[in-house]
Amino acid sequence: MTSETDEAGTDERRGDEAVSRFVERFAADMTEAGMQRMASRVFAALLADDDASMTSAELALALRISPAAVSGAVSYLTQVNMVSREREPGSRRDRYRLHNEIWYTAFASRDRVLTRWEDTLKEGARTLGVETPAGERLAETAEFFEFMQAELAGMMARWRARHAAPGGEAD
Repeated sequence: MTSETDEAGTDERRGDEAVSRFVERFAADMTEAGMQRMASRVFAALLADDDASMTSAELALALRISPAAVSGAVSYLTQVNMVSREREPGSRRDRYRLHNEIWYTAFASRDRVLTRWEDTLKEGARTLGVETPAGERLAETAEFFEFMQAELAGMMARWRARHAAPGGEAD
């Protein structure tokens, strides 16, 4: 059976309202975790799209938002490497697409952030004096980020092994 989609790219069999409820619920979860509200909505809409790809007009229609709101959200999502912009062949329209392995990519990029934070915190601890309460606090925070990086690297390796294993589960 072929999929029938409307102008916003929504599969008619799923029901626009059910898809919209999921998008808004997941966007609310992401917003509560600290992501910008409109970026959360755009990300959730792309995540729920079968192709993980929509134009600005499709996003505006699906989310009932302005093209300016889409533009701001996509700018943020592009900046944090969660979405890429692609030109439609033979058209001036851009499509916005989720990266492959979005969660792996997002968490792997956090490694650079954690390294930068760790280095800055270690320098701050030395500047303030590791024997001072503030210096101790900064040194402990740097140690926490160092621990997080080591654990994250191990988790990512285990995910790769699990994902590559037949049936998606590592032994």
